[in-house]
Amino acid sequence: MHVLILGGTTEARRLAELLAADAVPGIRVTTSLAGRVAAPRLPPGEVRVGGFGGAEGLAAWLDEEGVDALVDATHPFAGTISLNAAKAAADAGVPLLALRRPGWAPVAGDVWHETGSLAEAAESLPSLGRRVFLTTGRTGLAAFAALDDLWFLVRSVDAPEAPVPSRMELLLDRGPFTFDGERELLRRHRIDVVVTKDSGGAATAPKLAAARAAGLPVVVVRRPPLPAGVRVAAGPEQALEWLGNAERRGPNGDRGSGR
Repeated sequence: MHVLILGGTTEARRLAELLAADAVPGIRVTTSLAGRVAAPRLPPGEVRVGGFGGAEGLAAWLDEEGVDALVDATHPFAGTISLNAAKAAADAGVPLLALRRPGWAPVAGDVWHETGSLAEAAESLPSLGRRVFLTTGRTGLAAFAALDDLWFLVRSVDAPEAPVPSRMELLLDRGPFTFDGERELLRRHRIDVVVTKDSGGAATAPKLAAARAAGLPVVVVRRPPLPAGVRVAAGPEQALEWLGNAERRGPNGDRGSGR
């Protein structure tokens, strides 16, 4: 059974590790990485790097490589990839699962301002603070480039491309982060507002706890919706259960019965 994981997340790597450890016997696993990170953490199994050429190219690859199941374990904000995955899976007749970590939810003491886009987040900032901790990744900084009156601490794994805010300090770092470390970062840079995407997960959540402890507002960009009808698993273990029941290709390439 050949499983293609559209990866780039902690959950994708963990699923590949479980499959490599034979958690579901008889599975060949290939993880696809977009290639946007200079030095990604490679998962076990086969790895391909780069795009497929849209939904049509992905559908052709699924057919040519005899893929039996497709797991979209990309970042919750990789909306275009998820749309392409849904169309390609439908065109190729391959079952699709979206592996998505649960999003964050505010708790007592949080001062959240939820927005639907980075542009909306940028519009809200002048009324919330002057020194911004921007943790939305290296893409999309153009939305904040015109805010010349604000100062930004931008944290990302790789350096962003222009346009970027004119008053900016760049911090290249990769999680997981700690509460004490995030609290000290906010204090040292005199941050008064935090901006984040609702990525979910534990690796970068300490910034929310640190902002809560400091009484700082947090601008949270909501996730884009998944394509209609796509089944969702909240973690690698649920994905394993789904894969254990997925249909396999028969000897002539047609779909056989499930396990």
